[in-house]
Amino acid sequence: MHPLTEYPRPAMRRDSYENLNGLWQYAITASAQRPAGWDGEILVPYAPECRASGVGRTVQPGQWLHYHRYFAPPAGTGGRVLLHFGAVDYACAVQVNGHLVGGHRGGYWPFTLDVTAQLNDTGRNSLWVAVQDPTGHGTQARGKQTLQPGGMFYPAQSGIWQTVWLERVPENYIQSLTVTPDYDARTVTVKAHTSAPGGAANLWAVVRAGGVTIAEDWGSDDAGQDGTVTLHIADEYFFPWSPDTPFLYDLTVGTTQGEEEQFDTVHSYFALRKWSCAPDARGVLRFCLNDKPILLNGLLDQGYWPEGLYTPPSDAAVERELSEVKALGYNLLRKHAKIEPQRWYYHCDKLGLVVWQDMVNGGSKYNLWFVTYLTNVLQPLMRRLPDKAPLWGLLSRGSESSRTEYRRELADTVQVLRCHPCVGCWVPFNEGWGQYDAAGAVQAIRTLDDTRLVDEASGWYDQGGGDVYSLHNYFYPLRVRPQTRTVALSEYGGIAWPVPGHEPPRKTYGYGTAKSREELTARYKKMQLGTVLPQLQKGLSALVYTQLTDVEDEVNGLFTYDRTAIKPDANAVRSVNAALAAEFARVVK
Repeated sequence: MHPLTEYPRPAMRRDSYENLNGLWQYAITASAQRPAGWDGEILVPYAPECRASGVGRTVQPGQWLHYHRYFAPPAGTGGRVLLHFGAVDYACAVQVNGHLVGGHRGGYWPFTLDVTAQLNDTGRNSLWVAVQDPTGHGTQARGKQTLQPGGMFYPAQSGIWQTVWLERVPENYIQSLTVTPDYDARTVTVKAHTSAPGGAANLWAVVRAGGVTIAEDWGSDDAGQDGTVTLHIADEYFFPWSPDTPFLYDLTVGTTQGEEEQFDTVHSYFALRKWSCAPDARGVLRFCLNDKPILLNGLLDQGYWPEGLYTPPSDAAVERELSEVKALGYNLLRKHAKIEPQRWYYHCDKLGLVVWQDMVNGGSKYNLWFVTYLTNVLQPLMRRLPDKAPLWGLLSRGSESSRTEYRRELADTVQVLRCHPCVGCWVPFNEGWGQYDAAGAVQAIRTLDDTRLVDEASGWYDQGGGDVYSLHNYFYPLRVRPQTRTVALSEYGGIAWPVPGHEPPRKTYGYGTAKSREELTARYKKMQLGTVLPQLQKGLSALVYTQLTDVEDEVNGLFTYDRTAIKPDANAVRSVNAALAAEFARVVK
């Protein structure tokens, strides 16, 4: 069995590809030493905690999760052999044929190891991965994972949860691409970083639209490992990306150094689009895409699956879910407290779904009474608490080591996802958890990527920075006024209905409970048309309803947890979204 066989990195593809997903040996022990025996088989890339893995065991802090399998290198000879991991939660060490080849810390980010020197001549190579996951006992980014699930916190998951694969590449190969489109200049700048000096010399790039070559260029950089080319997109091939017209240009990048077998070629894509905030005809600040006001109307998406937790059952399931979101009339997903496999963003790129990307929550133990309960009781008084060191401890960032860890995680997130056109806004903090030096976080993001919006503090503990005045409202009358930043209702709704046959494993959680499909539909319509729609004229420019699907105890999704049924009437949802779009178009004229 080989789940998730699709190439996992669509924005940097190679023809050489050997998928290592499938059945591996596993063991859970108290020691970092290689186990004397194995507990059984695990289906990679599914965490041992989930049903899809075939294991159903929870890794505890202090335990070691071991993986083992044999592999053959990709076809061909010469060059280097790279071992890629999409993500391993949380920290791991990797050995090939008894030799340590490297390791990694961070449960949401990809990493690559060069295993060439450790391969043997037999074609049968031993791969051992040892993993530790502190879950709720560390300060690392972990999102909603907990060892004691319930309410708005969900089961922990550990180990390899994204695709593992091999590639054969030239001796001096392209390690990474930085692709920077410029909407106003109608250009795309491609920077390639190679594994050794000189590899980027004679860098070339070709842009195609609909299979037709529309731009190509050569460049060189003899000074180091980086090479850059800039290509201009002619007027007749200028196709801006938007939710209505999600056009993607194909990009091929290569090097020509030495003999032909040393050439390296990778395939990618990009889009031309521009995010900004500008006043409408009435002087009210709006989010703008390609210099035109846009209503961002979407859903909170936490990315859990009942059988795989963080890992979807198939690529087709992901594409089907996102297509259904688009068909209902939404154009936005706020990716909440999780970073998805890159194919998820690829499907959003293709379908025209805008993504607001959260940095994954982390820090010390979540301070529920202060961050959530007290804040909700004392709104809006708590919105503007000062961003000072004495407060950081209450927000789970009391230690300098934790703050350093967050800065590294933020940079890794932006670097990994900036290649995806769908990402329209970075969200460094959500409802105060793990928040500190919000202005510094905004500046760090701007330095890494100045092409997107920033929602500095989604919900509360707002410090007045970024592009978004971000409101969460579940319990109070909604009153919107124009601000010096564009107004987003970045969480609201959350009406629960446990569909018969889809009841949660523990206690029902949501923000008010309906008793039937009819009641849920009626309450949804009343909230959207009676409460939210009138606020569009007053400056409201983005909506994020809670949420896309049920998740464990939280049964406030539009879809059931298994994605088999939409809970409110689908036609009513489409009608509501059409009415919101029409009203926004009217008020911004």
